[in-house]
Amino acid sequence: MRAIRERATLSKADWIAMLTRIIRLVSLRCASISSASFHAILLFAILALAPVLPLALAHAQSPAADPLPSWNEGPTKKSILDFVARTTTTGSNDFVSPDRRIATFDNDGTLWLEQPVYTQFVFAIDRVKALAPQHPEWKTQQPFKAVLDGDMKTVVASGETGIMKIMAATHAGMSSDEFTKIVSQWISTAQNPRFKKPYTKCVYQPMLELLAYFRANGFKTYIVSGGGIEFMRPWAEEIYGIPPEQVIGSSIKLKWDLHGGQPVLMRLPEIDFIDDGPGKPVGIQKFIGARPIAAFGNSDGDQQMLEWTAAGPGAHLILIVHHTDADREYAYDRTSSVGRLDKALDEATAKGWTVVDMKRDWKTIFPPQP
Repeated sequence: MRAIRERATLSKADWIAMLTRIIRLVSLRCASISSASFHAILLFAILALAPVLPLALAHAQSPAADPLPSWNEGPTKKSILDFVARTTTTGSNDFVSPDRRIATFDNDGTLWLEQPVYTQFVFAIDRVKALAPQHPEWKTQQPFKAVLDGDMKTVVASGETGIMKIMAATHAGMSSDEFTKIVSQWISTAQNPRFKKPYTKCVYQPMLELLAYFRANGFKTYIVSGGGIEFMRPWAEEIYGIPPEQVIGSSIKLKWDLHGGQPVLMRLPEIDFIDDGPGKPVGIQKFIGARPIAAFGNSDGDQQMLEWTAAGPGAHLILIVHHTDADREYAYDRTSSVGRLDKALDEATAKGWTVVDMKRDWKTIFPPQP
């Protein structure tokens, strides 16, 4: 019976043909027995199929479920479906074995919201406020004074030096386990002020569907982001279905130490690796050791990862999420200070990469509210 149930995906015509063959087989095998015995055997065969026949016919009559229901029909969606079909169908000229089906995804602006500032920077600002009672000197020391005063213009004006001071104060001086706990607590309660929902609900529903669709077709999905690797790892699996070992990001140096006789990894206020721009293909080679055949990004910071993927042999899919929907999310590209999309957009046009027009191609932006 299990084997019969597994055939429930046969077409209606296939099921009718199967029944016809059964009747013919019974007729040939039972030519020498009585009419009553023949009808009894035939009835048994039909009853054996009865539990799955309605399901099979219903399945045959109904269209296959859309794997990307939040995507509007059009060339963008078609390019995704065609790529997966070509690379996963045995006998196709573009068939790729499962061990080589690697897809890399930027995070900020590709899988979740990045405007008006990166979510990890919001975390850092909140940490400055939480730690301020332990640092009275911050009341007069920039850029911390500006953070505490809510003067984001001055914070931004402090440039890379000021930003790095904030990141060092809020991301270092603790063990990796302690930092994971802090991030997990923050991400479980922090809310985006514009959309008034948790940041973990400010992920893009169409991209969640795309991740699931790729994994269902044998792809291994990785995050390759300029964001902090240990900022993303605590929640990436729950939100995206991507386990910690498949998250690649920027990192600070770690040092093994003993605290109270227990081994710990301490986070130091020193940059170890920047996984952005040309650092992305380096990170892919260091931590994956194989070139992707599909890569997804949204900004010039992803350009080298997209180029690296496109330069590989065989079929590939290069996709850029273009933020064009100011009403449902944000509209920005060439002049934005966060997630600037300029050179990569020109290259996408010149090389025929797939560009998602968020306003045109996505039916919805965020997951539906429960």
